[in-house]
Amino acid sequence: MTMSDWSAVTRPIPVPNELTRPFWDSARQGVLALQRCQACGAFQHPPYATCVKCMAIDLKFEPVSGKGAIYAYTIMYHAGDRRFAAAIPYASIIVELDDAPGALLAANLLEAPYTEAKVGRRVEVVFEPLNDDITLPQFLLARDTT
Repeated sequence: MTMSDWSAVTRPIPVPNELTRPFWDSARQGVLALQRCQACGAFQHPPYATCVKCMAIDLKFEPVSGKGAIYAYTIMYHAGDRRFAAAIPYASIIVELDDAPGALLAANLLEAPYTEAKVGRRVEVVFEPLNDDITLPQFLLARDTT
């Protein structure tokens, strides 16, 4: 089984806003930081103006390890966006991080055959610079399974 070829893919560039800018600024530094409610302690992603659990408004971005497990996945056999056609087929994954339960990140599984995407598989974050301002958190199969 061959791996998806991302070398010819020109990814769309996210446009940070007031809520998402701390996430993107941290990623550019090679740090995965997620929004955490200071009232109830819950992590959430994507960022919102209020806590999705308790509705508090005291939210801060805190670094997380970037280790977790595939929560859900889909194999993309058709490109809804032509820019992704070169990578077909590829695994689009949702990751739940060990130290941020409930916060789910959408990403791609890189450097592994798409058939390796399975619910529960251990993954770890890597950072893919898209330009000088935006670095995209992506995931690899974890080297250490502990």
